Amino acid sequence: MLYLVATPIGNLSDITYRAIETLKTCDYILCEDTRHSKGLLTHYDIQKPLRSFHKFSESSQEKGIIHDLQAGKTIGLISDAGTPGISDPGSALVKECRSQAIPVIAIPGACAAITAVSSSGLNTDRFQFVGFLPRKQNERRHFLQELLQYPGTTVCYESPNRLVDSLTSLLELAPKRKIVVARELTKKFEEVLQGTAEELIAHWRDQAVRGEIVLMISESEEEVLSGSEWEKLSPDEHVSLMEQSYHMTRNEAIKMVAQIRGVPKRTIYNASLTNKN
Repeated sequence: MLYLVATPIGNLSDITYRAIETLKTCDYILCEDTRHSKGLLTHYDIQKPLRSFHKFSESSQEKGIIHDLQAGKTIGLISDAGTPGISDPGSALVKECRSQAIPVIAIPGACAAITAVSSSGLNTDRFQFVGFLPRKQNERRHFLQELLQYPGTTVCYESPNRLVDSLTSLLELAPKRKIVVARELTKKFEEVLQGTAEELIAHWRDQAVRGEIVLMISESEEEVLSGSEWEKLSPDEHVSLMEQSYHMTRNEAIKMVAQIRGVPKRTIYNASLTNKN
């Protein structure tokens, strides 16, 4: 039996009775950093062996863990904070367990993404979680261009040292879009700020960004094409709309429209060129 056990994202009190009881029944516990997790387990008098299990060792350890599970051992999996497998190690192991018909039970609890979006003031009826934003500027920009078309709230993780860079990209692409940054959730210096990218950049202009970051982007408050409404537009009209709405270059807009319509980029380019001629 593999247990996925959610642990606190900051405040140690944010752990369930069931999580504590479950961890005490395990033969051993997998964790990202044994030194970090030892503090939590000691706090709750959970005296079980710890084994390091992180993104660099996940694949190499999988076979041995599966063997132990098939032999009847009970194993707990925790991350440094929050729910394992959500932008943390564990998803590949769970997939393999399912393929081997090994029982997997999730013990619910804290999750930074859900905690953040629930208190954001943004749309919670429809939201998407996309994990961490790409590190490289061009990749991040293209990724954000896609996200900005989503008709709901987008939730992502970001590192403190890249937050301002991501906000700068959003300032270029969607300067009027409402953004919420949640920082150090459940901890002493918890901070949730809402504003435009420009306003949030100004907030951190003279101070360093610290802590765990959840970045949330609202849906557009302007009229946005949804469903198949873009079918009413010609390819050239669609490209022009993307240019204006998301501050894209012509080439970026052509690439995005081609992706939305499911046709080759050359098709949109030729249609746009023909219209102009």
